[in-house]
Amino acid sequence: MLTLAALYQGYSLIRFINHTNRKVTDFLRGINYSDFTQNVRLGKLGGTFVELAEEMNKLLNKYKDIRFEKEENLRYLQTIVEHVGIGLIVFDAKGSVELLNKAAKKILKLTHLQNISTLDEKHNGFGQFLFQLNAKKHTTFKLFNNGETIQLMVQSTWFRMKDQNLRLISFYNIQSELEEKEIEAWQKLIRVLTHEIMNSITPISSLASTAAGLIKNSDQEKINKESLEDIENALTTIHRRSDGLTLFINKFRDLSKIPKPNFQTISVPELFYRVRLLTGQLISSSNIQLSVSVKPENLEIIADPDLIEHVLINLVNNAVHALRETESGIIQLTAEINERGRAVLKVIDNGCGISEDVLDKVFVPFFTTKQEGSGIGLSISQSIIRAHGGSIWVQSKPNKGTVFTLRL
Repeated sequence: MLTLAALYQGYSLIRFINHTNRKVTDFLRGINYSDFTQNVRLGKLGGTFVELAEEMNKLLNKYKDIRFEKEENLRYLQTIVEHVGIGLIVFDAKGSVELLNKAAKKILKLTHLQNISTLDEKHNGFGQFLFQLNAKKHTTFKLFNNGETIQLMVQSTWFRMKDQNLRLISFYNIQSELEEKEIEAWQKLIRVLTHEIMNSITPISSLASTAAGLIKNSDQEKINKESLEDIENALTTIHRRSDGLTLFINKFRDLSKIPKPNFQTISVPELFYRVRLLTGQLISSSNIQLSVSVKPENLEIIADPDLIEHVLINLVNNAVHALRETESGIIQLTAEINERGRAVLKVIDNGCGISEDVLDKVFVPFFTTKQEGSGIGLSISQSIIRAHGGSIWVQSKPNKGTVFTLRL
């Protein structure tokens, strides 16, 4: 009897352990397969199993809340990605597309995209362009579709997910903005050209009419001395204004003749030294102090030395002009590396500044506030900097000074 009792107790213990293990296994399997509908019941086992069941159910509910929050965040991000106005494409190292949002489909006129290489045939090598695009670099690409031209601003970045490298491409259509800016630039240029040409043509026309009238109203065989002098003065003025108009047109042609930069490694301290040497006489005769700051002291840039020198000399000359009526005039040449690792050069003066209504016109060809100015210096400087792949802009406040910034 004792043996049978011992066997029965052993069997019951094994059965009890197996039952408990099955409950724990089902619980863990449910978590593994994200099945949060189960409810652990160990109350019949009594004792500490009741507490164990409660803790297991709390853990289950916690996982359920976390899973629900993750799904909610995922739906939130998916909604943003689908409705944002910027086109987004994600693809792997083989070009297989993982994500293509609505904006990208609309811009590319696609309903689906399996591999990025498909874009090569449809959009003039756009797929290969995206493969070769450097990370974190803004660039542009022209799409041609059924006679329509679309200019895209494109940026690329890499990230890693699920043990694979993925590339995220973002792009948006800037064609309308470019067209608006182009029209605005043409309108400004036409206004300036019209003003300058009319300033020359009006007196030429008037004087030509006056000279013709003098000849018509005089005896052709006996033109008096006074009439002859008037005609001579009129013709001389016409000649001078014609030369002025020719000079203006030649200056206009200079804007389209910016040479292609001959890129070299340039020491910025040496560049500033040459600029200081070339502008030294003008600065000293104007009682202006020129200070130079380069950080780091061995800073170098890749640029055309002659063209960059031309830009800096032009900016320094403009600063000297702005300081004509300023006591204790100071011009600062500074150079440093910004947070993105790009060289930033500045020409700073404490002169009269530029009024707000003029500030957005300083780079417009032939616009000038100087009586003796041609109005093309800053336009040429801007073209030179753009040819270097950089940018130039101005900040100024009346009576507080001006800062021209070059980013290369």
